Amino acid sequence: MILLDTHIWVRWIAPESDPLPAHISRLIDTSDLVQVSAISSWEVSYLHKRNRLELPLPLEAWLRVALDGSGILSVALTSRIAARAARLSDIHRDPADRFIIATALETGAKLLTFDTTIPLYPECAGIVLGRSTPDIAQ
Repeated sequence: MILLDTHIWVRWIAPESDPLPAHISRLIDTSDLVQVSAISSWEVSYLHKRNRLELPLPLEAWLRVALDGSGILSVALTSRIAARAARLSDIHRDPADRFIIATALETGAKLLTFDTTIPLYPECAGIVLGRSTPDIAQ
């Protein structure tokens, strides 16, 4: 089971402009379950609103394709996830990353990210997959 960080999700759904490395795409394609935190939908929407993320489709259509059309499961933000996000070490303040980390921890998923700060969280020991991930699903 893999939880995609928002930037990985966007690049996997729309690889035309910035494709993922082949071994990362294979890892996603061969995973038994691929999910994103619901906060990633907020993050995509917010970045798009601020013109910091260009999408090939209107936002609502992109989200529909990126979830329903891709087989990726959106994990709802629960009170347990919210509380866990608040209890994480104070490595940085990005609330979206905190919710994504907490979602991975609460669901028992590996977290696929290229973010260099997330692996600094002691809570993430052993769950972070990234650029150097071997060419097999974990």
